Amino acid sequence: MPVNLSAPDPASLHPVPGVRIGVAMAGVRKANRKDLTVFELAPGSVAAGVFTQNRFCAAPVQVCQQHLAASPEVRALVINTGNANAGTGEDGLVRAHATCVALAQHLDLAPEQVLPFSTGVIMEVLPVDRIQAGLPSALAGLAENRWAEAAEAIMTTDTLPKAASRQLTIGDRTVTVTGISKGAGMIRPNMATLLGFMATDAVIAPQALQALVKLAADQSFNRITIDGDTSTNDSFVLMATRQAGHAEITDLASGDGRALCDVVVEVARSLAQAIVRDGEGATKFITVQVDGGRSEAECRQVAYAIAHSPLVKTAFYASDPNLGRILAAVGYAGIADLDQTTIDLFLDDVHVAQRGGRHPAYREEDGQRVMKQAEITVRVDLHRGAAQATVWTCDFSHDYVSINADYRS
Repeated sequence: MPVNLSAPDPASLHPVPGVRIGVAMAGVRKANRKDLTVFELAPGSVAAGVFTQNRFCAAPVQVCQQHLAASPEVRALVINTGNANAGTGEDGLVRAHATCVALAQHLDLAPEQVLPFSTGVIMEVLPVDRIQAGLPSALAGLAENRWAEAAEAIMTTDTLPKAASRQLTIGDRTVTVTGISKGAGMIRPNMATLLGFMATDAVIAPQALQALVKLAADQSFNRITIDGDTSTNDSFVLMATRQAGHAEITDLASGDGRALCDVVVEVARSLAQAIVRDGEGATKFITVQVDGGRSEAECRQVAYAIAHSPLVKTAFYASDPNLGRILAAVGYAGIADLDQTTIDLFLDDVHVAQRGGRHPAYREEDGQRVMKQAEITVRVDLHRGAAQATVWTCDFSHDYVSINADYRS
């Protein structure tokens, strides 16, 4: 069961002016399930994205990058689940392009104005004919208020749809930010096995939008890990329909720019944390905070070493305060000049280790009390500087193995 996570209330998801969404059952992998989603964006819309750093990236990722490099003016997205169209060579690229062409013809657009996305099983041929056949149904249902259905339609091993929405005021205009994401396994930073789609009607310049999507990813999707695997299809796209009517934001450091950044990061972080809470087989949501580093990168390095460790994660699942595993992960994180005699370790309010050794007041029953909680914070203080970093992860349970063993069944 997800950790303190419930399905989003559709009424809480604010429509974004200039965005219409359609959902259909195309039978991409399984019959009678929503697996095809279309976003239609109003003229004048722009988009920016960040994508997987896996060098074996999927065909749709390559096509998206090509289209965005040519122009940020995007008018439509087409998303399928059930098939990743990854590890499919030149044929996969042909099929990804064909998907763009099919949707472009329906909407009277150039194919380059369409971004394709796929998620699902790798090394299987994308059934582009089924996608093409499903497009009319998706387009017939285009509406502004279908965010919740879209969140459901992009799921794979997720147990719950993931969506978030906020509004703010810029000038005297109400600005909306709404997003959806999917992901539950093969999750680690840069990015994760995820798809994330966020839209706003903020009037923002394309170059500022690209900076904003990278900032948001770095503060959210690039701070989560479930199992240390980096997928082939990870994509996070931020769309701006530019219809809110306020003065254009060209600088994220401006007052309006900072206000928009705060809300976009808040929505992205909510979506990213929902992925961890719904991690495959997860029973606990774990915050790993590293303080006192010489740089943020150094702190992230230590945090990820803890968050990726199967030994740490299985101890959390068992509620076993075998906390030497955390110290061991700190030690092998790769900081060559780390002085173990300066390190403090905390488990929520419990001071476990002081100056690299067991704290005199630490009792195992105190550690176990915290380990039994559904939400836990691990804090490490390196005492090397003033930098800090936080990542979010979950435990490893028996169900993680079962879910991934049966994934193609």
